Amino acid sequence: MVLQVIFYGFFVFVGLALLYIGAAKLIERVSVPAQPTTEAATIPFYIHSNGVHTDLVMPVRSAVLDWSQELPYAHTTSGDTTYRFVGIGWGDKGFYLDTPEWKDLKLSTAVQAGFWLNTTAMHVTYFHQAELTPGPNCAYLPLTPTQYRRLIAYIQATFQRDAQGRVEWLPGHSYADHDAFYNAKHHYSFLNTCNTWSNNGLKVAGQRAALWTPFDTGMLRQYPAQTGR
Repeated sequence: MVLQVIFYGFFVFVGLALLYIGAAKLIERVSVPAQPTTEAATIPFYIHSNGVHTDLVMPVRSAVLDWSQELPYAHTTSGDTTYRFVGIGWGDKGFYLDTPEWKDLKLSTAVQAGFWLNTTAMHVTYFHQAELTPGPNCAYLPLTPTQYRRLIAYIQATFQRDAQGRVEWLPGHSYADHDAFYNAKHHYSFLNTCNTWSNNGLKVAGQRAALWTPFDTGMLRQYPAQTGR
């Protein structure tokens, strides 16, 4: 009897997982069009994926904002100030801090992340221009100053802040010498993933986006001329 329950439970889980993936792949093909504007797009902006997770990448310094004042280079191990672009992503804190590679993933982490049971974090990564060549995992979408201000407000509102309004840095956590982690707001789930957050950022910025997507493909497929997807 116990084996039967385990057997049927396994197939129910697999069936639901396949249903979720199929529905996501279908819905991500529905596009939300870009909002028309007559303002010149002068702010360089990229969607960058590592193959699973996406970052919203923008200049460290522009006429609109200097990110290094809020996210200082000193929060990275190297403190290297030659990086000219910063990528910001949101995600489950357990995944970010405890799962540097897929082989490190624990069942408890996956369950907590999938069902609103964990806190979240912001991952900030600095990039050189040469790392941002448009291709399968990178799309270039210049923004107008107005669009960029809306995107900035969206990103800044996701950071958890202390009583003085400063972002809450998580020292001692990084993947390399040019990134850092910070506490974030909101809850991660299978319906609201790191890529859902990035996709919503595109909508806020008035860019073409997927209606909904938990995967990086939902965003990058919107720009086939650049990515080849």
